[in-house]
Amino acid sequence: MAQHGYKQFCPLSMAAEVLCTRWTMVLMRELVAGSTRFNDLRRGVPKMSPTLLSQRLKELELAGVVERKEVQGEKGIFDYRLTEAGRDLRPVVEAMGFWGQKWVESRLSLKNLDPSLLMWDMRRNLNPSPLPEGRTVIQFLYQDLPASKRSWWLIVEKHGEVDLCWYDPGFDVDLYVSTDLHTMTAIWMGLLTVEKAGAKVSLTGDQAIGRKMQTWLGLSPFAVEPKRAA
Repeated sequence: MAQHGYKQFCPLSMAAEVLCTRWTMVLMRELVAGSTRFNDLRRGVPKMSPTLLSQRLKELELAGVVERKEVQGEKGIFDYRLTEAGRDLRPVVEAMGFWGQKWVESRLSLKNLDPSLLMWDMRRNLNPSPLPEGRTVIQFLYQDLPASKRSWWLIVEKHGEVDLCWYDPGFDVDLYVSTDLHTMTAIWMGLLTVEKAGAKVSLTGDQAIGRKMQTWLGLSPFAVEPKRAA
């Protein structure tokens, strides 16, 4: 990285040499959010090639931002965890996200729709506390997408894991959420609420779960930052 850098002694330029290569800050978002396995990181950056992901992880490791450790009892499987220097970047990542939420035009953000990234983020941020005890299965149907990308299932254990499936897991569905990808992304980004979406979101099944959707739904961590006035 250094040989293509800014060749300045300024700490900002030195930090930029580490962090401002393509995809690096997006990868940092995933690491800050808690992803540690290669495949989980890939799901958070689905349009980043595995080769480039490996390269960026190696660069961050060399820079002292990430440390790679083999998982005990799982030969050839590694965890990628933030070092103290990496953890110090959390407020930097958050500040960039809040800036983007506030100042980048919504219509530009909503051009970059990606159902796999949306559902992965929803899974990660979902709040299970308003849901019933035991297992809750929620199927999302994006009617504007081709059949191969239309259906997604969130499987929520009240006191356990939240799993995401892109194939039918075989469980009874408690709530069907039928909408379009643009509307669901806008809700996740905090630009719209389930209530204000109105007829664009159809809820079928357990209405008690449906009424609490805005509460349990995993919104973007940057959704709390209001957009600037036009």
